[in-house]
Amino acid sequence: MNDVTATEAHCVRALAAKDFMSGAHPIWCPGCGDYGVLAGLERALALHGRPPHEVALISGIGCSSRLPAYTNCYGFHGVHGRALAFATGLKLARPDLEVITVGGDGDGYSIGGNHFIHACRRNVDMLYIVMDNRVYGMTKGQPSPTTEPDWDSEIAPGGIGLRPFNPLAVAVASGANFVARAFAGQPDHLAQLVVEGIRWPGFAFIEVLSPCITFRPEQFDWKAKVRHDEAMIQNDRAAAIAATLADDGFNLGVVFKGERAAVTKPSQPIAPLSDIERQFTVGT
Repeated sequence: MNDVTATEAHCVRALAAKDFMSGAHPIWCPGCGDYGVLAGLERALALHGRPPHEVALISGIGCSSRLPAYTNCYGFHGVHGRALAFATGLKLARPDLEVITVGGDGDGYSIGGNHFIHACRRNVDMLYIVMDNRVYGMTKGQPSPTTEPDWDSEIAPGGIGLRPFNPLAVAVASGANFVARAFAGQPDHLAQLVVEGIRWPGFAFIEVLSPCITFRPEQFDWKAKVRHDEAMIQNDRAAAIAATLADDGFNLGVVFKGERAAVTKPSQPIAPLSDIERQFTVGT
């Protein structure tokens, strides 16, 4: 984790997780892993030290995408799969804000999959947290892009037989600068990764294993399967991709750190609104 200056240390002491709570009561199912993600994110923001009005949370559609309403930061609840597009535009227009995108595996890897790839490629300086429960929880339990091929359900009897999407490998291969995995049942560890991801320049991606109590109750065995792996790879994307492909999906920690230059502002100056309006003026 990056060194903290004296000013930052003062801010860290001045802020607490409760400063980032909106007071709205989450309506997730009791036992949902997303509660742990919310707790970890609130702790991380307090540790990071920037006040709520300097943080913007952007989400798409799904159970996990309700998260911005439960924090005291700026928030935008977008449409299905488009959270990263909104977040990219916001960060380029307001680079002074801490922009964090949150969502789920269905929202982020299915209809939002193309945005995910290109957000990694563009390397804009922001953080993306995906709560992965390997199922569409809000729309009644359909298989998602990360669902195991043999998962049997009423909607997909016998399983879908398709190879799961590997988000970590895709993120590394597409150009993300920081890639990590956490577990919702360990919010303190998640908080550490969030702070590290925020402070690492460029596009940071954290996959969070977040069990679904309603449609995937067997996932509560994950707490016995997850393990911490300190074998972080820096600047060798080929080695990092190989490591993610060999992983069984339960190694926690930072997978990869890169040193690509982050995109922090548009390559061309933004024209004044009056100039843009003149381009569309119809002569009389």
